[in-house]
Amino acid sequence: GLICTSITAERARELELPPMASSNTDPMKTAFTVSIDLAEGISTGISATDRAATIAALLSGSRKPADFSRPGHVFPLVAKRNGVLERPGHTEASVDLSTLAGLAPSGVICEIANDDGTMSRLPQLIQFAREHGLLLVTIRDLIAYRKRTEILITKVGECAMPTRFGVFQAHAYWDELTGIEHIALVKDGPSNAEAIVRVHSECVTGEALGSLRCDCGEQLERALAIIGASVRGCLVYIRGHEGRGIGLANKIRAYALQDDGYDTSEANRALGLADDSRDYFAAAGILKDLAMHEVVLLTNSPAKMDALASHGIAIARRRGLLVASSSVNQAYLKTKADKYGHFLEVSRALAG
Repeated sequence: GLICTSITAERARELELPPMASSNTDPMKTAFTVSIDLAEGISTGISATDRAATIAALLSGSRKPADFSRPGHVFPLVAKRNGVLERPGHTEASVDLSTLAGLAPSGVICEIANDDGTMSRLPQLIQFAREHGLLLVTIRDLIAYRKRTEILITKVGECAMPTRFGVFQAHAYWDELTGIEHIALVKDGPSNAEAIVRVHSECVTGEALGSLRCDCGEQLERALAIIGASVRGCLVYIRGHEGRGIGLANKIRAYALQDDGYDTSEANRALGLADDSRDYFAAAGILKDLAMHEVVLLTNSPAKMDALASHGIAIARRRGLLVASSSVNQAYLKTKADKYGHFLEVSRALAG
């Protein structure tokens, strides 16, 4: 494959390396800069020795823009600022691994080719690693590790928040990955008291507009009542989760399909969207910032429990959050139970 060198955006600016193309139409959005050679001390630049010298100079913190000629035979790639959490690519993975190792944020990468000229995939790479005594890590592994060990949210405000469920302390957060603002309502209590926690996804239609298509508004109020009556707890309100992450406009389009007989899952897929696009990395970061590392989770969703646990939040136990269903939302709740595995008894809830 093609040998490339991963660098940060800051390093690219320092060396005055502009993008290779003014409009990047690559399907993977690989961020090639203009190619380079070392300006002095090499031959044509194409030999392995020449390219190794150019790469070493590129990764040296002391080199300046004038030390390189353009174009050349070494291909720098610019990694996204937040690494694999922002773009799950080889460029970002190599920079992340170097950073985690305490080294300069850079890497030299190359895809491995099979004997027939095709590119190796995971089964072939596992065999290659065994034959050559190499360690193997996947980008998925790296993403999971970073989400378990890092926090990429910043607290930007705090105030007392009187509500009809009691007085909470409101904490505002900025999500470094998405740029979205989230809020947590905290019921302060002794640190050794169990933390009753609800991680709640934004739902404008159900909470602000009173839509009966879902149970979100009732769940939100029920959760606040439970937390308000507890010794210690928190409601983490995650914005950007409208319609399981598909957005408000797509949610309305999905509702129209549901009126034609589709269920929630089928409607999303008919629009070319995932069943559930939500991510709970920010929620886990907020809980860690609030020192709520082990929680009693108010949820009916096993997927939410698994997601928070994968991000380093210990679930001491689950507490169901059941609200009465109606003839309007019964089909939606049944889909939750049947297709998403929610702990619900829809028929009993409807009868009650």
